[in-house]
Amino acid sequence: MSEIKAYMQQVGQQARAASRLMAQADTAVKNRALENIAAAILSHSAQLLAENAKDISAAQKNGLDAASVDRLTLTEKNIHSMAEGLLQIASLPDLIGEISELKFRPSGIQVGKMRVPLGVVGIIYESRPNVTADAAGLCLKSGNAAILRGGSEAFYSNQAIAVCVHQGLQQAGLPATVVQVINITDRAAVGELITMRDYVDVIVPRGGKSLIARISEEAKVPVIKHLDGICHVYIDDEADLEKAIRIADNAKTQRFGVCNTMETLLVARSVAAKVLPDLCKIYLDKKVELRGDETARSLVKQMRVATEEDWRTEYLAPILSIRVVAGLDEAIAHINTYGSQHTDSIVTENYSHAMRFLREVDSSSVMVNASTRFADGFEYGLGAEIGISTDKIHARGPVGLEGLTSQKFIVLGSGQIRT
Repeated sequence: MSEIKAYMQQVGQQARAASRLMAQADTAVKNRALENIAAAILSHSAQLLAENAKDISAAQKNGLDAASVDRLTLTEKNIHSMAEGLLQIASLPDLIGEISELKFRPSGIQVGKMRVPLGVVGIIYESRPNVTADAAGLCLKSGNAAILRGGSEAFYSNQAIAVCVHQGLQQAGLPATVVQVINITDRAAVGELITMRDYVDVIVPRGGKSLIARISEEAKVPVIKHLDGICHVYIDDEADLEKAIRIADNAKTQRFGVCNTMETLLVARSVAAKVLPDLCKIYLDKKVELRGDETARSLVKQMRVATEEDWRTEYLAPILSIRVVAGLDEAIAHINTYGSQHTDSIVTENYSHAMRFLREVDSSSVMVNASTRFADGFEYGLGAEIGISTDKIHARGPVGLEGLTSQKFIVLGSGQIRT
């Protein structure tokens, strides 16, 4: 334990020193580092796949479920996506140093705000190795130092990506300590990281509900988080049903094991008989287990009974709960009762219904006529995301560059004194 504590203290000290260097780094240097990291990831793709294969083999031997193995797996396609995400971050405007809201006061001083890095960002995540590249890129562009602690199941993949990150940083003249990937799997390292107030400014946990709940409970450092993604699609009584089927299919089946996948489908009673049989045939053909209320089950006989617990469950699996509701009021009430304030969508051609849904659904992303799968930093034009926040203070929704910065007041004077 003393060795882990000493190691984490060293990591924290190095991160704090690196954050001060990053505060001085200009846009060209940061962009060059991002481009170098992207190039290193592409040129090391064979090594990344080989190291990832070690993780997958160990995960299968340890009995990890299929959804977890899916989240862990790297392919040529998502290696290219990692590199593309870094290049997109490089192409984004640099927010650091941006001055806004500059106004003259009666005294003659000008008061405004300047955007600045948070400092040192600690990120704790499970399974997904691509988070290592995304987090490194976003922290780098936003002028922060990063301490990354991936799950033990992705150890080899994360360390291989870290090699690419360090190569890209050093080629741009930045120290490797700008992004440190913890190289020990002991959980005690997490306990140290989330309590290092002298060295860490914010923690971002990405993973299962139990991990995030533990970190939220034990952290002495501010946390940006979401606990789970109980996402809904509501098919309104004035929906284009062809559009609704396409959206509801994609929201559930495009990928099962991610936080922006629909877990509960709500359908207005007046259109349920027209839409549910065709839509549920698609789900059943794709091996999705359906759990419904009494009305839904009367329309689709293969449906199991949905329990109260189903409405509160993030499955991250090919399981979907379905409820038939009277209309918009009941749909909004259901979402605000059972949802996790992550992402919810309405399918409707009625402008007033759409606007009410946008105003009254209390989630970090609220959509009209679009799949919940779009709730993602890359799709939102953020380059990538460091996580999704369902908090209401500081950052909400996909956390990209702006969410990793803060603003400080600046005052410009010409010799004024207060009397």
